[in-house]
Amino acid sequence: MPTEFRRTCFLRCVLLFCMLFTAVDVLPAQAADRPNVLLISIDDLNDWVGCLGGHPQAITPNIDRLASLGTLFENAHCQSPVCNPSRASMMTGRYPHSTGIYFLSPDLKQAPALKGVKTMPEVFAANGYETMATGKLFHSGDRRFFDRYQPSGGFGPTPAEKISQPHGHPLWDWGAYPEEDDLMPDMKAARWAADQLSAQHEKPFFMGVGFYRPHVPMYAPQKWFDLHPLADIQLPLVRDNDRDDLSQYAVDLTNLKHVSPTHDWVTKAGQWKHAVQAYLASVSFADHCLGIVLDALQSSDYADNTIVVLFSDHGFHLGEKQRWAKRSLWEDGTRVPIIISAPGSKPNQRTDQPVELIDLFPTLLELANLPTDHSQEGQSLVPLLVNPNQEWRHPAVTSFGIGNIAIRSTRYRFIQYLDGSRELYDHDTDPHEWNNLATNPEYASIIAQHARHLPPNQQPVLPGKSTGHQAYEAANTNMTNIPSTTIDE
Repeated sequence: MPTEFRRTCFLRCVLLFCMLFTAVDVLPAQAADRPNVLLISIDDLNDWVGCLGGHPQAITPNIDRLASLGTLFENAHCQSPVCNPSRASMMTGRYPHSTGIYFLSPDLKQAPALKGVKTMPEVFAANGYETMATGKLFHSGDRRFFDRYQPSGGFGPTPAEKISQPHGHPLWDWGAYPEEDDLMPDMKAARWAADQLSAQHEKPFFMGVGFYRPHVPMYAPQKWFDLHPLADIQLPLVRDNDRDDLSQYAVDLTNLKHVSPTHDWVTKAGQWKHAVQAYLASVSFADHCLGIVLDALQSSDYADNTIVVLFSDHGFHLGEKQRWAKRSLWEDGTRVPIIISAPGSKPNQRTDQPVELIDLFPTLLELANLPTDHSQEGQSLVPLLVNPNQEWRHPAVTSFGIGNIAIRSTRYRFIQYLDGSRELYDHDTDPHEWNNLATNPEYASIIAQHARHLPPNQQPVLPGKSTGHQAYEAANTNMTNIPSTTIDE
């Protein structure tokens, strides 16, 4: 009997242990201490940010504050210098050259390669998160991807007549408008987000906050312009002969059939300083809105258990390379701010390793202890959160139409175009990318190293009639022997 009694007790202990282990194993899916996610987008924000030093007159105390709380990725880049493909890539974990979404259309739901692929908020929802958002996180149709979505008003409001650029696309304008911050959609988004952070949530949340400024129209109330007096505005450094060492294809791809004003018009109209002022003012206003959200988080119950990610979808030219807006494979077109602050991670870190927007999806999955999706094409940045200086073998890859690819490493930018022309820039000695080294035989091995990262398989461009489609086709028209798969039908 004693032996049988001991055996029975042992079996009961084993059964109790298994029951407890099972209960603990299930808990993370329901646990109140699972980290929340606050994903913040600032549309068309380049490196004109205080902590990135892209412009000496940038005033961004709240972006700088967030950087001091986490890790600033100083060498971060988009997968496409256009809103729709950049955001579709980040939200699905797939490169544009894997999906065929290179331009403003089609919508990601129309891409055959993305059939059945869940987006970032959909994956978090499937893992027990409450998902909510306001403003612009996807290029369009955000309501489809979140449990709750609050519209904020888009790019409005707009005056009865344009202020600074009388012709051209309706969105292309800049100036002091409207009179009050409260009329701005980004202010409405910030306050909505602050309200959500002050509320009680039964489940962990995934919250997206998408600010529209500094995207055109570069409007903001007068007080934000007053932060950047017009007489004191410093223009970006531009060389008149900057494009002399570029191929005609590179120039055509970034200038033909675009809706932004030409640099020639901006300078002759005497609007260059005013446009730069408007961009800086818009950035400062967006930064103020960010501060409202950060203040609300800091005073909330979620301050110690929320992952905060700030990003922009692509860069922006304000005269550099004698052009305006996005849609280029140069540093001004691809470089973006990425900041990650996570519970338990070290504050005030910086890394110059090349990272990509496509890396954010796998990073958030790992930080939230959710299952890894091995079909994703980005890399988790958690190792760089642990050690920003560790070895990193993943360059940033950006495309603008099939055949046009930029490879950014820690030191170099390599570009290969559809016509076979190439560019190489050494950022240690040439941060403005003024000197194309691609034809210098001394850099042949460097070019070969970067060319190894060119994607061997690139999906054809999916059909569409966007500006990007038109620019791509216009540039290709001047070429001969173009593969039929490179132009949408």
